[in-house]
Amino acid sequence: MLRLGIALGLVRLSAALLIPAPPASHQAALRAPDLDSSALDSSAPLPAATPATPRACNGHEKLCGRRYSDVTMIGTHNSAFVGDTPFHNQFVSLTEQLDMGVRFLTAQTHNRLGRIELCHTSCWELDVGPLSSYLHELAHWIDNHPDDVVTLLLTNMEAISMDKFDEDLVAAGLAEYAFRPGGSVVARDGWPTLQQLLNAGTRLVVFMDYHADLSKTDCILPEFDYFWETPYGITDDEFPTCSVDRPSGGDPDRLMGVMNHMLNFQLGDIVFPNMLDAATTNSLASIQKQVDLCKSQGKPQPNVVLLDWANIGEAQKAHQVLNAL
Repeated sequence: MLRLGIALGLVRLSAALLIPAPPASHQAALRAPDLDSSALDSSAPLPAATPATPRACNGHEKLCGRRYSDVTMIGTHNSAFVGDTPFHNQFVSLTEQLDMGVRFLTAQTHNRLGRIELCHTSCWELDVGPLSSYLHELAHWIDNHPDDVVTLLLTNMEAISMDKFDEDLVAAGLAEYAFRPGGSVVARDGWPTLQQLLNAGTRLVVFMDYHADLSKTDCILPEFDYFWETPYGITDDEFPTCSVDRPSGGDPDRLMGVMNHMLNFQLGDIVFPNMLDAATTNSLASIQKQVDLCKSQGKPQPNVVLLDWANIGEAQKAHQVLNAL
């Protein structure tokens, strides 16, 4: 096990050296230019007006007029589990994931002593802290990015009370951003455009896999009323399936799709995320191959490509290609 840990650490270091440095902060581009003396001369002719920059929705003007259900998002599987052991799924923080263009986040929740905790499978295995801290970090990012719509998928296998989730969303200041469709399920072709969501101030869409209850918390939507998913826990690097794993009988023509594109390796009966092959798994070629498989089976292009180690590989390029940007 020690040798495995050392090997994984070296792989992570090697991968990090191959990753290009993140772009410089856009704040530098917003700095006012230096003025020469002629600019201060009131008799000098005024410069021609500069046309207003078109609004970009989730980073691209072309996405503004598209329905939420017509956009393909890059997602991070277990976005809170940041580290370099077999129990983690991402190398970079939640904020860094969002900065690189991720707009679909998943977070696994568990009940620990009456508090919602972010734990991997169980809290004795990996506990990265309370959901409330994660939501505050997310809220800080959303506060500062008024042109972006973010989706959060929460897991709730332990049937934690919806009141507790609502309390954490309110305390973080996220409830005010949450999309609330009302009593009926929004049809796939009935979703607002990204521009409409932004105009309404609803920049966060929240789903929950199990035990959502709209009568108690109307902004946490039942995932499988809206999405179907491909199988997860895949150990074949060819990703040879695009079958409907959940929900049972899910209709890809009616529901949006989540393509679980995370490669695992198996030890005994347990599967672990395969960080060694992340660059290949997250390449445009590998992602496109599974998307094409889905299309060849008559399914629409998936709305979410869910990845481990999302900062490795070509997630951003895949996002551009899949959205024809």
